[in-house]
Amino acid sequence: MSIKTDYLLKALHVISWIIFIGLCIEAGGFLVNAVMTILLKPEAASKFWMEVDLSELYRYNDSHFITVTSLMVIVSVLRAILFYRIVKLFHDKKFDLSQPFNEATRGFIQTIAYLALGVGLFSYGGAKYALNLIAQGVAIPDLYYLRLGGADVWIFMGIILLIIASIFKKGIELQTENDLTV
Repeated sequence: MSIKTDYLLKALHVISWIIFIGLCIEAGGFLVNAVMTILLKPEAASKFWMEVDLSELYRYNDSHFITVTSLMVIVSVLRAILFYRIVKLFHDKKFDLSQPFNEATRGFIQTIAYLALGVGLFSYGGAKYALNLIAQGVAIPDLYYLRLGGADVWIFMGIILLIIASIFKKGIELQTENDLTV
């Protein structure tokens, strides 16, 4: 492998760690604020994570508040798990560019695809739920601030990654056949 590729992979590893840590902080912030609002002080809903004001939603109905915050936590945790898998791939050094068509790489791509689909589906459900609440007259922040936007992009990425995983499966078969021929 060339030196340029080595540096690129190390840079991607560092960037993946930074994103992973940020996503863990975000997921933890959502979870802690939701639990604190529900169990300890309801007024904490007005200064939710990153200054998102969910006090109107909490006053409207606490079960709707629990549903929206649960969806926010689920989406954040799935995104953190996705980047954990990327960090783990770099850390375990299972990524081999000389033999890219292997079962570990295919399994990694497939796992990432399912996680991306999960993020997309939960984001879509959360967005529809929030839009339904807005239609009922509840004042809640934009989907961007709730971290529920972009479901179509996540679903698209998941489907593309599933297609790539099936291509890798065929590549593994061809590589195994080629190794047996030699």
